[in-house]
Amino acid sequence: MASQNEPNIIADKSVIEGLDYWRTLPIKQQPQWPNAAAVQNASERLASYPPLVFAGEVDTLRDRLALAAQGKAFLLQGGDCAETFAGATADKIRNRIKTVLQMAVVLTYAAEMPVIKMGRMAGQFAKPRSSDTETRGDITLPAYRGDIVNGYDFTPESREANPERLVQGYNTAVSTLNLIRAFTTGGFADLREVHSWNKGFAKNPANAQYEALANEIDRAIKFMAACGADFDALKTTEFFVSHEALLMDYERPMTRIDSRTGTPYNTSAHFVWIGERTRELDGAHVDFLSRVRNPIGVKLGPTTDIDTVKALIEKLDPNREPGRLTFITRMGAGKIREALPPLLEAVKASDANPLWITDPMHGNGITTPNGYKTRRFDDVMDEVRGFFEAHRQVGTFPGGVHVELTGDDVTECLGGSEQIDEKDLESRYESLCDPRLNHMQSLELAFLVAEELKKA
Repeated sequence: MASQNEPNIIADKSVIEGLDYWRTLPIKQQPQWPNAAAVQNASERLASYPPLVFAGEVDTLRDRLALAAQGKAFLLQGGDCAETFAGATADKIRNRIKTVLQMAVVLTYAAEMPVIKMGRMAGQFAKPRSSDTETRGDITLPAYRGDIVNGYDFTPESREANPERLVQGYNTAVSTLNLIRAFTTGGFADLREVHSWNKGFAKNPANAQYEALANEIDRAIKFMAACGADFDALKTTEFFVSHEALLMDYERPMTRIDSRTGTPYNTSAHFVWIGERTRELDGAHVDFLSRVRNPIGVKLGPTTDIDTVKALIEKLDPNREPGRLTFITRMGAGKIREALPPLLEAVKASDANPLWITDPMHGNGITTPNGYKTRRFDDVMDEVRGFFEAHRQVGTFPGGVHVELTGDDVTECLGGSEQIDEKDLESRYESLCDPRLNHMQSLELAFLVAEELKKA
């Protein structure tokens, strides 16, 4: 992870030992591997493979997130609930990137500041589950824990945890990252082209309310062109990848010692987060991520108390490093206005300065009478508005949004300008875990968030 001219620094023995201290602690949400030797073999192979991301890229992201925590940038984090190996096609990856880029143009204009673009991509293969097993009729099998662990098909063979999937996850992440880098540096991200896609969206009669903002952006781009702006510099963009650091048999072997500094980086992604189900202060996940140099996130649900937030700060950001810690609130539309302000007040009064972003998806899940897990678009937007209202109330900065989305025309979330109803869910429901906003709903969310940013 260093150039030929950089010194090769050997990590202190205590650093290596510390990286494995998690093995002595309680741990949740791990699969029951049937063959320990096969798991060890897969992990050893992963440890020998090249890193997926580099320390310098991770450091750049930390700098960008530090700006967001100071109110000088905004984070847009979006992508699949759970990536699948079969879904890692060029078309699907391109459509996801296209959606994030389109959203970012709108948010950049409204916020009048840089927007950090980050995908839930190239690693979001493992999912926490509410139960270790799933029962259908009189058959009970292990729960589907994501393609990196087992298969979705409800058969004993498919649902058995397979360590070879760890290696397949790495290889799928490699191909995904190759495409991400090609799309974001090869001209696909050209500002003028991305904006033309948004103009088409706004001209749809169902989205006429957003046409005025699209026209404003159009005039701004034409003004830049008239002034001789260097559009060559706007043909590429930074794009970072992230996922929940859940599966330790993948995250630990992907953690490497940077030869420049002797410090550990999780090279599976630029940014990793700890979920609501695994953020125990004395648990394995919090301890492990406290020891890596990556910027990290923590999901906070509606029952989170002030003492827990303060303890997480002490454990994960003891040096109060700018850009190190992000709190991702996922409280539900009906709870965020009550639950979030006390946490904001307490942290504001301390010496910490984490980045606060909202995940308006996970607190708003429902199940329809016809059996589909879904979310109402209006609830998602209401939580976003509640997030902004809480920050205005306390005088803090609403630093970003974290959204489960796809670039495809699926029908998984109710409502939006397309007015998807319960019957429509049956037509194109493709998610294997949680429902995602489709392409149109994602763009609509971006325009609505833009309205909130103008008030911030």
